[in-house]
Amino acid sequence: MTHMQIRDVSLFVKVMGKGYPLVLMHGGPGGDLYTLKSFKPCADQFTLVFYDHRCNGRSTGAEVSTMTFDNLTADAEALRQALGFQKWAVLGHSFGGFVALEYALRYPKNLSHLLLVDTGGDYRWAHENAPKVLAQRGFSPDIVELSRRHLNGQFEPNKMLANLMKLGKAYNPHTSLSQTPHLIIMGLQTKLRPEALIFAANHYLKDWKVMDRLNEIKVPTLVMAGREDFIFPPEHQEELAARIPNARLVLIDRAGHNPQDEQPAEVIRIVKSFLADVNHGYGTSFK
Repeated sequence: MTHMQIRDVSLFVKVMGKGYPLVLMHGGPGGDLYTLKSFKPCADQFTLVFYDHRCNGRSTGAEVSTMTFDNLTADAEALRQALGFQKWAVLGHSFGGFVALEYALRYPKNLSHLLLVDTGGDYRWAHENAPKVLAQRGFSPDIVELSRRHLNGQFEPNKMLANLMKLGKAYNPHTSLSQTPHLIIMGLQTKLRPEALIFAANHYLKDWKVMDRLNEIKVPTLVMAGREDFIFPPEHQEELAARIPNARLVLIDRAGHNPQDEQPAEVIRIVKSFLADVNHGYGTSFK
């Protein structure tokens, strides 16, 4: 792991594995690269590039007001160039999927594949519909209201961890006892940055959408989500996939917003299958 000076920020970056490069864009905002550590088994076939977005995790050097899609995507593009990759595959989870979609639209020639995990093309689904979904699924009014306030960035910074713990069953409805140690370790490693979520939700996210531009995406695309995701449920995943040419839709049973944690073996199998031909003819060097 290292800090890399990329444009005006010091990005916290971890590169591991061998093979064709796959960059992983974490969710949040306010999360970090450790929330995607369940994808590490892909390192036996791919060079994995984990990093913290500006103003997230352990990346430093930028005011939260600079956390715009212009800067987030330009950071990713500058990181690709700094690492010397001609192209890479891009995986985005949740908010990271928003960044991945924006990257695909802004830098279409620099990615070969797009993998969207529990994300959407319209934030309205999160800040308006997610609480309704939880209510329909029988969650208590307190949890429904907490989800509304959390997703809309209407909470005090010191409450973020408590919010996520209370919403744990909503995010991960099928976490098994055997998976608990992994999630505890991940939680201890993760550096939350609540100001990132509060800023984004109250400024540019609530009106963000790219649904009417998805037909511009021409690379092979995987749309994958937990069947019980409350933030971007199956009906949104179906619309997202339908609007992207060449998109493949996969819904993971017995999983919510983080299928990579609840059904890791299945998710890794699907990712590897989707990218199965990408290493062919490339050898081990992509620089």
